[in-house]
Amino acid sequence: MPQIAIPYMHFRGGSSKGLFFNAHDLPTNSIERDRLLLAAMEGVGMGDPRQIDGLGGATSLTSKIAVVSLSDHPAADLDYLFLQVVLGKGRVSAGQNCGNMLAAVLPFAIESGLFPADNPITTARIHMVNTGGICEVTVQTPGGYVAYAGNAGVGEAKVDGVPGTAAPILCNYLDIAGSSCGALLPTGHVRDVVDSLAVTCIDNGMPEVIIRATDLGLTGYESPGQLEANEVLKQRLERVRLAIGPLMNLGDVANKTVPKLCLIAAPRQGGMVSTRTFIPYTVHEAIGVLGAVSTATACLLPGSVAEGVAVLPASPAAGYSVEHPSGEFTVQLDVTTQNGTMQVGKSGVIRTARLLSRGEVLVPQ
Repeated sequence: MPQIAIPYMHFRGGSSKGLFFNAHDLPTNSIERDRLLLAAMEGVGMGDPRQIDGLGGATSLTSKIAVVSLSDHPAADLDYLFLQVVLGKGRVSAGQNCGNMLAAVLPFAIESGLFPADNPITTARIHMVNTGGICEVTVQTPGGYVAYAGNAGVGEAKVDGVPGTAAPILCNYLDIAGSSCGALLPTGHVRDVVDSLAVTCIDNGMPEVIIRATDLGLTGYESPGQLEANEVLKQRLERVRLAIGPLMNLGDVANKTVPKLCLIAAPRQGGMVSTRTFIPYTVHEAIGVLGAVSTATACLLPGSVAEGVAVLPASPAAGYSVEHPSGEFTVQLDVTTQNGTMQVGKSGVIRTARLLSRGEVLVPQ
């Protein structure tokens, strides 16, 4: 069978990994583009959750795709389209961003010759095509080359859920509140009740439904495996997700990967809150970047379901630590109050990335 060769790079971005492509190497027709990319991940056995015939990693965190190009956006240098392969479903979704993969967009652009590197750091503004938001990203580029390993010259960063340390990548999300749903509080309320559960629906870069774990008869400290094995729990959470989707301006979410559902409990490791996140059908082994940003924001909202659960830090300058199954994630939030309403400006995080491989992926024609 004839095969098509498509240039690619394989990056780890934060606690995820996936394939990166230059948009110019792909069809402009989105249906044909998605067919080729799905074949790259899953091969001829589309819908195979093992992804035996493709380059996917058989989990949602390792089945991600980034399509990158120079941007025509007046406030951006690069365009980044994120595509999530929906494991076992034979389709891709463009309904969300991925902050972990975003950390590798500028390194990919430099490595592929799309964007020039400066010395000793390179900064670019990245347009997140999925939602229209802008993220300012700074990577370490001593001598004009991307530094992936952390050392005395470029500093070291540790991302919980990722082995070892690496060079820090600074990601500052600019005015992303309501980027998918149109408002920070898309239902217009700090609290809603769905299926007899009190929830807070929020979108500060990632549409999320925040639920107290104890309201579900849980501790909130269960392992991802324990939660995924609880079929009754998963069915109830899906009822909540389907009911709240239209109220969050997301329409029918039956075939969408948003909103995510975040179960919260009191912190146990000195952070602000403990989390278990359904994304939406499996439980994240850590927490997504923008998921952490939305969760941290919810914890600051007076009257949210996090009130009485979250422990706010004594000094906001140190950031807001969100605990997850693999450790913690610190978020910086620029928060002000105007006329009694909370406003979120810049949201900052530190990530790391590494180029794993480059070459051509062969796709059945």
